[in-house]
Amino acid sequence: MPTFVRTDKCDGCKGQDKTACMYICPNDLMTLNKDIMRGVNQEPDACWECYSCVKICPQQAIEARHYADFSPLGGSCQPLRGTDSIMWTIKFRNGNTKRFKFPIRTTPEGSIDPFGGKPQPGDINSQCYFTETSVATNIE
Repeated sequence: MPTFVRTDKCDGCKGQDKTACMYICPNDLMTLNKDIMRGVNQEPDACWECYSCVKICPQQAIEARHYADFSPLGGSCQPLRGTDSIMWTIKFRNGNTKRFKFPIRTTPEGSIDPFGGKPQPGDINSQCYFTETSVATNIE
């Protein structure tokens, strides 16, 4: 089921040019309605149900209608994202609530060095790949 924005909770990421849901959506479906300053899913039929927008929303204003085998009709599932974990709150239609917490990182935030251990970029006219050492090649 596609995502939808609860306009009573959405603040349009405080009037910025690009909201968090617009930034994260891999299909570019989320947009900012400038008239009401709220996020909207402009094409719900094209939604991939990846939950990226649901997880990143700082106001928890984006929800998805869940599958009946996971969350029966009347239930809800809402994530709360932190810097090192994500907590899913499942509310069942009988009133029971369960919470599940999962780590989202294996390293401290900002600690990854993507070019660590790699050679410095070489000559742009070289026939070598980035990770290859600069060995003279003879191409005729």
